[in-house]
Amino acid sequence: MLKTRLIPTLLWKELGLVKSANFKNSRRVGSALPAIKVYNSRDVDELILCDVDASSVGCAPNYSLVKEVAAECFVPLTVAGGISKLEHIEKLLECGADKVAINTSLFTNPELIDRASRQFGSQCLVASIDARRISTGWECMKNSGQVSTGKAPDIWARELADRGSGEILITSIDRDGTMSGYDVQLIDAVCRAVNVPVIASGGAGDSTHMVDVLRNTFASAIAAASIFHFTETTPNEIKQELIKEGFPMRVSL
Repeated sequence: MLKTRLIPTLLWKELGLVKSANFKNSRRVGSALPAIKVYNSRDVDELILCDVDASSVGCAPNYSLVKEVAAECFVPLTVAGGISKLEHIEKLLECGADKVAINTSLFTNPELIDRASRQFGSQCLVASIDARRISTGWECMKNSGQVSTGKAPDIWARELADRGSGEILITSIDRDGTMSGYDVQLIDAVCRAVNVPVIASGGAGDSTHMVDVLRNTFASAIAAASIFHFTETTPNEIKQELIKEGFPMRVSL
C-alpha cells in the first residue's frame, strides 16, 4: 500500500524563512539551514522550499541557496520559485534538488512541461497551482497570488498532467496561513481531474484538518507550514495521529 506523505513547506524571502497569510503580510520565522536540520530528525517524507522573491518578481532561482540547503537535506527536496526555462530545471537538479515545482511561467509557456518531461522525466516535475475562491468556483493565480489568470484549477491541472507533470501541488490562497483547515472542495475537484498524485496545501492547523482532507479527497500527500512553525506539534506526532485514523504513513523504526 502506498504511504501518505507529510511534507513541510519552507518559504524563503529576503535571506530568511517567512510565514504568510493568504499570500500576504509575510514575517520572518527563522533561517533555512537550522530548520532543515530539525526536519531531518523529525520523520518528514519530503520538503518543499519555495523562493518567494523569485516567484513574485520573476528572477532566476537562487542556486546558491538550493545547493546549500540540498547539502543538509536528507529527504527528497522540491524547489519552487523563478523556474521558467529548461536550463533552470537542469541547474536546480545539478544543485541537489530532487524535484522542481513550476507555477507562474506555465501560464505563458505550458510547453515547458512537455519539453521538461521528455528531457528530465515526469518524476521530477511538480505543477504548482495557487487558487482562490470566486463566485463561480475557483481561479488560478500567478506571481505569488498577485495576478489573476482566468483559469479554473481543475481544468488547468488536467492540462498540465496531460503535458507530463508527474504531480500536482494545489494550494488554497484563502486558507494559506490561516490554520483553519484545507479547502477540501478545491482539492477534491483537482484530484478528480487528474490521474497523477496530488499534494494538498494551505490551511493545516492540526491533525484533524489532515484527516479531513485525506478522508474526503484522493490526495496522496499533505503539505503544511504554519502548524510546524507556530505550534509545538511535530511531524512525528502528526504521523502517529494519522496512523491511529487508519492512514498508512512511513515511520522510522
